[in-house]
Amino acid sequence: MRSALCLFLPLLFCGPLVAEDGSDKPGVGMATAATRLAELLPAEQRNKLQYGFADPERLNWHFIPKDRNGVVLWDLSGEPRKAAEELVKSGLSAAGYAKTLQVRSLEEVLYLFEGGEEAYRRDRRHTHKYHLTIFGTPAATGTWGWRFEGHHLSLNFVIRDGIVISSTPEMMGANPALIDAGPGRQLRILGNREDLARSILKACNESQKQQMWISDKAPDDIRGAAAPQAVVDKAVGLRYADMSPDQQKMFRELLGEYLSVMPAQVVRDRMQAIEKAGMADVRMGWWGESEVNRRHHYVIQGQTFIIEYNNTQNDANHVHSIFRSLEGDFAVPTAQNDAK
Repeated sequence: MRSALCLFLPLLFCGPLVAEDGSDKPGVGMATAATRLAELLPAEQRNKLQYGFADPERLNWHFIPKDRNGVVLWDLSGEPRKAAEELVKSGLSAAGYAKTLQVRSLEEVLYLFEGGEEAYRRDRRHTHKYHLTIFGTPAATGTWGWRFEGHHLSLNFVIRDGIVISSTPEMMGANPALIDAGPGRQLRILGNREDLARSILKACNESQKQQMWISDKAPDDIRGAAAPQAVVDKAVGLRYADMSPDQQKMFRELLGEYLSVMPAQVVRDRMQAIEKAGMADVRMGWWGESEVNRRHHYVIQGQTFIIEYNNTQNDANHVHSIFRSLEGDFAVPTAQNDAK
């Protein structure tokens, strides 16, 4: 399994697949961090932080800029703020945590360039307008969950006996997708998710292109925003088995771009599920135009997962990307949607 992960995830360090704390149960570290945060908060904030595991709020997710339930980072300072960031870190790889900081940093760009009154813009756009919520009682045994969420970020976890049993929906976005300050001074936080996918399309021969390029019209957004389970149709596009070796290599790198934000245990479990279901029939479809800075959208779908990526808003400079489980987000088992 370790060699398989090294093959499929070239962006990851292929050392021992254990959490940063040395365990193979990142959920234990999450429980420690969540308990520490709750202990540091006054009663009023603790009540905002904690919900019952069965509360409907656990499925109430989104990624638009709006007020949310939970404790917001901008209300925390000192040790509570540090504890909150440690909880977020516990749910991600080092690369994943860095990516969340980059996503959050774009809120300052939007604050500076969007119109409206200053107070309105500041309330709407802030690197600390991100909420933490805990569901159930964090512990090394038993079942509980937590969420970190704000504009263009939604990270949702369920832990049972120290093992992360659900880590979806996992959403990251970027607006602007490209910040261009001149040669050598460009920032594209999710750029590899676009470039690798386009490279696979560009490498298609005519027969492959007919399979992969579904339409020259891109949908306006990803499907299922705020839906408790993924919205899916029958998988379409080019099969992994029908890709050339070079395309398969790029595809594995693209898959790694999504998986590598998670802790090693989550990466391993996702890959085990994908490999058990079979890589051969995983399909990739492309909608929209083929050139940069033009509206485009792609879907990667297997038996156990679906990835959607959309860059259509703001003249194709606004990315939404999501990884979801077809076995059931939020650890809620569900049958896959019937093909239409």
